[in-house]
Amino acid sequence: QVRLVESGGGLVQPGGSLRLSCAASGRIFGIYSMAWYRQAPGKQRELVATITSSGNTNYADSVRGRFTISRDSAKTVNLQMNSLKPEDTAVYYCNLRMGGLDSWGQGTQVTVSS
Repeated sequence: QVRLVESGGGLVQPGGSLRLSCAASGRIFGIYSMAWYRQAPGKQRELVATITSSGNTNYADSVRGRFTISRDSAKTVNLQMNSLKPEDTAVYYCNLRMGGLDSWGQGTQVTVSS
């Protein structure tokens, strides 16, 4: 069983920055990727950024150039969010995909508002 714990959400003004972290634990082995998704009220959950075991990254067009996904270790992933906009407001979820199976964190709220 895989457990993901997110931290770092909060309230920030437009143009500000936040850093989200996700710590994974449990039975994690082999090749896997980690990612951040977000879900705004009334909208579907959407992919924000991914990072593979080898360090390759990919970003949604809406955040490319403003957000950076990185790993502190094999089981800790961060999301540095700069130049935040009100439309970035959402619950952000950490995801781990291993062997075609997805595990999810509980989510952390990010609110961008003046």
